[in-house]
Amino acid sequence: MHLFTEILKLARRESHSQISKITQCEQDALEMQVRAANMVRAGESLMKLVADLKQYLILNDFHSVNEAITNNSQLFRATQIECDKKLMKLRDEMAMDLYDLEEEYYTSIFK
Repeated sequence: MHLFTEILKLARRESHSQISKITQCEQDALEMQVRAANMVRAGESLMKLVADLKQYLILNDFHSVNEAITNNSQLFRATQIECDKKLMKLRDEMAMDLYDLEEEYYTSIFK
């Protein structure tokens, strides 16, 4: 913010000095360019810092990674148990149907 206010001061300034007006304008323009470049460099530094912080958080946030792994593990175990129950029920139904079919086959007179 300081650099921006200084640029605005340079744009408004009317100085009565021994330097010619053209030389003063060139000097002010150069100073504005330097201050603007400093502002851009500061913004880029901030963006780099934010990117580094995000990368650090993503790579080093072991607590949330472990929590996500635990939650997924519990979800998959529950799904496995549910699938096992359905498979057991299906096996029992198939066994009962097979028993009924075998009984029907062996007691049939059309063998």
